[in-house]
Amino acid sequence: MADDLDLDAMLKRFRDRAHAVKNRPLPPVAGEERARFIEQAQFDFQDFAIIGDAAATVADGVLTLTIDLRPPSA
Repeated sequence: MADDLDLDAMLKRFRDRAHAVKNRPLPPVAGEERARFIEQAQFDFQDFAIIGDAAATVADGVLTLTIDLRPPSA
């Protein structure tokens, strides 16, 4: 399985999903439903973007995603 895993392609799919979430139109909902939809879209974007920005490695059959959460240096 690990030999068949294209890490760059996997991370690109997460970046593509983040982009799709950020650019998807709002459904015709209002009020509380609209607020929940927007909140979920923000979480989806954040999750997909974080994983899309990860550095991925496979060692001894273990996939490791390294994610630097430190703020950018000035």
